[in-house]
Amino acid sequence: MNGLTIIFALVTILAVFSTISALKNKNPLGIFFGLGTAGVIGWFTIMTIINHGYPAAH
Repeated sequence: MNGLTIIFALVTILAVFSTISALKNKNPLGIFFGLGTAGVIGWFTIMTIINHGYPAAH
């Protein structure tokens, strides 16, 4: 499950960047989906870290 945590975190970061870009372009649908993605996948990231721990660097 450690790889899943990293993937969730990367998707969350990309969603935040896309939301910022949509705000600059005044794109309401992009803002809506960007915030939705960041919220849902961000929650999955937090819960995965809490339940399975932070991925260890081997």
